[in-house]
Amino acid sequence: MNNNYVPFGDLKGGRLILAAFVLALANFMVVLDMTIANVSVPHITGSLAVSSSQGTWVITSYAVAEAICVPLTGWLAGRFGAVRLFIISLIGFTIFSVLCGLSTSLEMLVMCRIGQGLFGGPIMPLSQTLLMRIFPPEKQSQAMGMWAMTTVVGPILGPILGGSISDNLSWHWIFFINIPVGIFCAVAALRLLKPAETVISKIRIDSIGLFLLIIWIGALQLMLDLGHENDWFNSTFICALALITVVGLIVFIIWELTERHPVVNIQIFRYRGFTISVLSLAFAFGAFFASIVLIPQWVQINLGYTATWAGYLTATMGFGSLMMSPIVAKMATKYDQRALACFGLMLLGVVTLMRSFWTTDADFMALALPQILQGFAVPFFFIPLSNMALASVKPHEMASAAGLMNFLRTMAGAIGASIAVTMWDDQAKVARSEMVSNLHPESTQSTLIQSGMSPDGALGYMSSLVDKEALTLSANHVFLILSMVFVFAGLIIWLCPKPKAGVSGQPMH
Repeated sequence: MNNNYVPFGDLKGGRLILAAFVLALANFMVVLDMTIANVSVPHITGSLAVSSSQGTWVITSYAVAEAICVPLTGWLAGRFGAVRLFIISLIGFTIFSVLCGLSTSLEMLVMCRIGQGLFGGPIMPLSQTLLMRIFPPEKQSQAMGMWAMTTVVGPILGPILGGSISDNLSWHWIFFINIPVGIFCAVAALRLLKPAETVISKIRIDSIGLFLLIIWIGALQLMLDLGHENDWFNSTFICALALITVVGLIVFIIWELTERHPVVNIQIFRYRGFTISVLSLAFAFGAFFASIVLIPQWVQINLGYTATWAGYLTATMGFGSLMMSPIVAKMATKYDQRALACFGLMLLGVVTLMRSFWTTDADFMALALPQILQGFAVPFFFIPLSNMALASVKPHEMASAAGLMNFLRTMAGAIGASIAVTMWDDQAKVARSEMVSNLHPESTQSTLIQSGMSPDGALGYMSSLVDKEALTLSANHVFLILSMVFVFAGLIIWLCPKPKAGVSGQPMH
């Protein structure tokens, strides 16, 4: 580890700054891709002629593929070298970005998004690791500050960029913009980072554990994505997927507990502080990600927002997050982190409850206010929960704990988005049939005909009005459930043991 204290080759001055910029930019590109597709889903579904619930696969397939790869990063870096793996990941990510942009069907796009996720997964933890390697200890916290900034700014700029590009060019360009960035980062990393390569050792891979992990996660995601169209458990196919998920998970847990070099170190769950923090984080992130996938779709389908304006609306969350992150990081060293996390989660519960009263004629400010408040709340749950989880484990288990935490958080986001979109669709059908049964179409139609509409036009107008109201009532129902999930996550955090005084964000590294 002595390498950390001397510059690698001539990595100092301008070259060191450029290397840090390249690492932060690569991380930014991967984080951006998590949210850039959110506001473009209506464009993609319209272009490929698929339903909005199928369009969500574009988001969840990327998240799941990334989740599978995050816990493997440590093993892959040890086997091939961190810098070599970083460059391979960048090249793979860029190639799959090109293929995503060239996709002509939903199946092809989802497959290419999986490829993007598999190569994008290691970039995030590797950019963090390599930054820590190339900077001397006294400058590491500033380097991590720059890295954290790209992690926060990515999800804010994603919806704005995605919206503007989809409206003004076409949705294909949200993937093509990765090409120059990916090529630049790969070439620069090849030229600058070679001296910072890590030691390669022939570590044995837990291939059975990896196979089981892919099987049960793949079955779970297929079940969530296809369940809605196949009428859930009335379909033998969905029942078979559910069985594979449950059996695969049980066998996976047993195998990982008995394996000497597990692909996922499940034994870390023996720490109560880690288990409760990560459980709370998973519930909260699942509900949080579900809302940021649902809102852009709802405002575009129902309120006639363009993808650009849906992006602006989603991004209003960013100001509070950027402002509060450094403040909360400081507060976490002085106050009980359980109280900070509980406050943040309760605030998110209140914000999501505000959304459950949205109407079809809501103006921009009525929609933006909960978003702005949510921005202030996010650092309050994110930073303390991450700190508490990582402060609960022994130093040599930190890398495994961080991988496991990121894995569960990403999985929770993908599962939350799938469930929320399915519920939104199902509830809309229920609300529509209830409204139709209470309507008096003949009298309404004759009133509309008297105001100058044709009989067919009047029926079409009534139908679209009922559809819009049904979608809004359904969205309100989903937001009400999500607010309960936030409250639940905020209450269970008190089951954590009291964190040691002075435990700061330091273990985050």
